[in-house]
Amino acid sequence: MTDTTSSALRYQSGFGNELASEAEPGTLPIGRNSPQKVARGLYAELISGTAFTAPRADNRRTWMYRRRPSVQCGPFEALPHAHLKTGAAGGVAVPPNPLRWHPVAIPDTPLDFIDGLRTIAVNGDADAQTGVAVHLYVANRSMDDRAFVNADGELLLVPQQGRLTVTTELGLLQVAPGEVALLPRGLAFSVAVEGPSRGYVCENYGAHFRLPELGPIGSNGLANPRDFLAPVAAFDDGTRPFRLVRKYGGALWTAPADASPFNVVAWHGNLVPCKYDTAHFMTIGSISFDHPDPSIFTVLTSPSDTPGTANCDFVIFPPRWLVAEDTFRPPWYHRNVMSEFMGLVHGQYDAKPEGFKPGGMSLHNCMVPHGPDTDAFEKASSAPLAPHKLDDTLAFMFESRWRFLPTEFALGCGALDAGYADCWKGLKDQFR
Repeated sequence: MTDTTSSALRYQSGFGNELASEAEPGTLPIGRNSPQKVARGLYAELISGTAFTAPRADNRRTWMYRRRPSVQCGPFEALPHAHLKTGAAGGVAVPPNPLRWHPVAIPDTPLDFIDGLRTIAVNGDADAQTGVAVHLYVANRSMDDRAFVNADGELLLVPQQGRLTVTTELGLLQVAPGEVALLPRGLAFSVAVEGPSRGYVCENYGAHFRLPELGPIGSNGLANPRDFLAPVAAFDDGTRPFRLVRKYGGALWTAPADASPFNVVAWHGNLVPCKYDTAHFMTIGSISFDHPDPSIFTVLTSPSDTPGTANCDFVIFPPRWLVAEDTFRPPWYHRNVMSEFMGLVHGQYDAKPEGFKPGGMSLHNCMVPHGPDTDAFEKASSAPLAPHKLDDTLAFMFESRWRFLPTEFALGCGALDAGYADCWKGLKDQFR
């Protein structure tokens, strides 16, 4: 277990490991999880992210030692949210067309992270613990004295504009564009922003995100466990009133709390929030010929009950060298059994150099053909095949075995690119 320091925040490294931290020396029990009396008058509380009898390798849980137990809140009442949807029932049936969105503007109206959530696409069923939802967040103020608990799924945050400071029950994470944060299901957190902020969220109802198997790649490569940073314990000692917002069964509920939920003084376990800097991703690619499948860019995977077919994969397309000989280097034209939701954090995506902008999105569902636009095809077909580095770029993909359904907001927000399919009109029959 390694401690690092960044921007006055302290982290420990490792993904899926048993970690431990205490903000006050002597508050973490040794040799037992729930002693008759916890040191310094703290309360022991367990959060289980899997069934008690899940296999040891898959079991996720954390013991917390806190100033007040989390039962001290309520009662809950409904909190309406016009733009937050859950599961396939929240989507709209559309024709099998490729879809693309321009960046959605950040409103001037005061919005924190919760108020600024806008569901773009959905599939699956939160109660059946399958599928995902893809949200956009547009926020311009912090969640002051308000905390969020998602009981439906874990959240993967992908900031695109603006750095976030995420306060969790287990400590603080600072997450900038180019980094991602993974927040466990059921853990309270609050998001502070530094000016207008926008980003993407994958709400995963299925199996926990984990590192993919490496197979023939070997023991090193892609995302390394030590590059995932978890917080160290840091507690709020205030007694001011809080509002707790809980997502439960696809709806939001809110309740008062007499004090901050961020009062955990010590903890140990492997159900922990973490962040990852995509600049540390070890990219694998062809050094002879042909364009490998995008699965070689998988950072995290949520497996399904069908081996090798993910509930959701999180895939990135970072800066990298292209050196393949006699090869069309951008992604080929293709249609997949997996459905692809894509976003662009910064820079330019090589297959869509003009129409796909940072903050934008695209959706290509199961067996919907897609690939390079006309300009990208013509340029790549005649470009000198010298070694070339794709630089200043970061695109990503949420890929799922389940078909994504766009929401009414996504179809009516004004950002939908009605002329997207025109980018392929210039492709002529060149058969000779």
